[in-house]
Amino acid sequence: MAAAVPLAVALALLPGCDKAEEIVNKGGDTPCSEFIQQDSEKQRVTVRKFLEQEQNTTTEPAADTVDAAILTIRLMCEAQANPETPIKEADLTGILVPK
Repeated sequence: MAAAVPLAVALALLPGCDKAEEIVNKGGDTPCSEFIQQDSEKQRVTVRKFLEQEQNTTTEPAADTVDAAILTIRLMCEAQANPETPIKEADLTGILVPK
């Protein structure tokens, strides 16, 4: 198991390895400070993983769902007084489940 961590990290450093990035990505546990600093592609990976965690599925969420969630999370993170707030605390009501 200990050998798997360096391998996952090494794979994450390779360009274009979304699946490798997703393995080491924290998903919903990503703090706002880290999320805001990510480039747009890393934000997409983070949010896809977060949505899969929330819905307890491995089915990739629709692109428009990911886009809407990114906007909601960015708004929440930019308004947060605590930069360590995890993105899973964003209110995604209406994005995942209709109000």
